[in-house]
Amino acid sequence: MTQPFEKPPRKNPMRRTPQPVLPPAGRGRVALGLTAAAALGRFELQVCQGCGALQYPPREACHRCLSPQLVWRAQDGAGELLACTTLHHSNDLYFRARLPWRLGLVRLDAGPSVMVHLHGEVGAAPLRLRVGARLDPSGQAVLIGFPEKGTVHMADDSMLREMCSDPRHRKALVTDGKSAVGQAMVRALVQAGAERVWVGQAEPWKKAAGLDALAGLPQVSLVPLDLGNERSVQELAGSIGGKVDILVHNAEVHREHGIAARRGTDAARQEMDINYFGLLRLAQAFGGALKARAADGTTHATAWVNLLSVFALSNFPAHGTYSASKAAALSLAQCLRAEMRPAGIRVVNLFPGPIDEDWNQALPPPKLAPEALARAMVQALRDGVEDVYPGDIAQDWLARWRDNPKVLERELATGGL
Repeated sequence: MTQPFEKPPRKNPMRRTPQPVLPPAGRGRVALGLTAAAALGRFELQVCQGCGALQYPPREACHRCLSPQLVWRAQDGAGELLACTTLHHSNDLYFRARLPWRLGLVRLDAGPSVMVHLHGEVGAAPLRLRVGARLDPSGQAVLIGFPEKGTVHMADDSMLREMCSDPRHRKALVTDGKSAVGQAMVRALVQAGAERVWVGQAEPWKKAAGLDALAGLPQVSLVPLDLGNERSVQELAGSIGGKVDILVHNAEVHREHGIAARRGTDAARQEMDINYFGLLRLAQAFGGALKARAADGTTHATAWVNLLSVFALSNFPAHGTYSASKAAALSLAQCLRAEMRPAGIRVVNLFPGPIDEDWNQALPPPKLAPEALARAMVQALRDGVEDVYPGDIAQDWLARWRDNPKVLERELATGGL
């Protein structure tokens, strides 16, 4: 049975911080389909459209009929553990520091046999288990064998914690505590066991509803942070940058209308200044510190969360300039993910649909509650997921965008959502 993960002892300042070492990350282009599914929290395998054969490992053509018409389909992961072994020696630097390490051979009910990393609660073969896909610290998909019925502390397994960014016993920075979304995120992190949460507030002299109650929580500290002011960002990074384990960039400016309905560029500039340039300022100020602490013990720096929008995928003309700013932020977040990956820092992007807040009052339900968005963020950190589309609108929008982006663009242009 997995033991609960306890708060680690205070770090010895005389000991050298180890360098981040990642597991082997080499993958062929075909195998990246498995990684793409794991980034969304799914376990998928290739299915031949010609003969229906299911196959693993990924290939360019069907192993049965040689058809190149292969699609990725979600699997339930049920199977039987045929054999298992424990590694006590490895030439790889990553695994050498984490020995012993358990591996198993699993025959899936769907057909293929796969090699998996074994959760600590999985017993000896033969037995039934469940296979799932996770992103390892290098950002590549790996398969893990989970017990059919886990315990309450299953998430505290040392191997599983390597594949996720659980907030428990970690320190987080939420860049905007004045919004309903930001306050919900702070409460969710506290409930998830975060040791400390710094909460940014621009223009501290302006009182915001709920902020005083939030500041009363013992784990919460309010800090001045204006993402439109580079000096403010740099000063905060100099103060706490070396302590942050999870950075949540949720500050945003959201205005309605597109191009013709508004004169001038002031509102659009403000959106870009916070939604895009604010992310850039944060990345330049905090990115280096997070990467430097990526191997700093069991509660090392682990994740960067960006609040984007499903409007970043295809412009919603009723909120046209806001959509454009989020599309720019998405592109920058992809650059940030590439630069953070060598250190093992996971960049998590949230793509909600309309949130139940002031700037979406004119939009009809369903709208996503801030608390639901906050829960989705914490679950993504626990599951090691990279991209999250919380809520019915976001899921529907994503499905339509994947099916045909041009059709979605035309639907939105005629007033649809």
